[in-house]
Amino acid sequence: MSVFGRIRESLSRTKQQIVERFDEIVRVADQPERRSRPVDVDTVEALEELLISADIGVAATDRIINKVKQKSPNGASLRNLVKQEIRDVFATVDRPLDVAAHPKVTLIVGVNGTGKTTVGKLANLLKNAGETPLICAADTFRAAAVEQLEIWAKRAGVEMVRAREGADPAAVVYDAISSGKAKGRDPILVDTAGRLHTRVNLMNELEKIRRIAAREVSGAPQEVLLVLDATVGQNGVTQAREFMGAAGVNGIVLTKLDGTAKGGVAVAIANDLKLPIRYVGVGEGIDDLVPFDANEYVDGLFEEKW
Repeated sequence: MSVFGRIRESLSRTKQQIVERFDEIVRVADQPERRSRPVDVDTVEALEELLISADIGVAATDRIINKVKQKSPNGASLRNLVKQEIRDVFATVDRPLDVAAHPKVTLIVGVNGTGKTTVGKLANLLKNAGETPLICAADTFRAAAVEQLEIWAKRAGVEMVRAREGADPAAVVYDAISSGKAKGRDPILVDTAGRLHTRVNLMNELEKIRRIAAREVSGAPQEVLLVLDATVGQNGVTQAREFMGAAGVNGIVLTKLDGTAKGGVAVAIANDLKLPIRYVGVGEGIDDLVPFDANEYVDGLFEEKW
């Protein structure tokens, strides 16, 4: 299976609830050769209910429904209209990173328990793509946090810069960037994922880390990835808002896409937060983090049964 094909496969639980219901919405009972019924009131209501149930979110659903109403008189397939509008949601927020200075510094942020596996999987993915990542263990507040991350660094076969528990996280980031420059390691993956969004002191620590990174590398951190658990659904969107101001988040890693029947939350995230989804988790193994591909995602979400 191709890397991007795994996104489609990871949506199997979501597809189970979407595909059959969507087919019922678009099928014209007395004209089986037709694959799309007129967009009337009943069709719109059924489509709206389906999108909400898939966790696509109220705002994104309203956007899709409004566009479908505007374009449906042209006789286009309802399925194709919905797919195109969702693609447009992702296209609107997709923007390439501007990395003018190196090493590239990537911060990984989130809530407790979300980041260790993601950092390891991302390091593995980048290493396999020919890059030379260096992991920085800047989550020094929690017992065993560094040890957990070290296990993943060894699995990925990449170096890690660490400090004792309770050390100043910003100082560890400084050491990691210095080491990266000396050894030619790029990017620097900074694990800060033990940051509860309700803890003001920890959010302040994130800001300090950002200042140190910017002092050592112009424009750093060039990438700030927020790790969200797809199984949390709309609560993840709420969590994300808390981080966006303090951490300067500019991309999302959506994990456990394979573990939810509400995989439409990716649409809600892109639409509500105006942030691109960079990577998605499609399983538990170290190779189960892949770059997000909107076309594969949309095709998988609305795959035709017939």
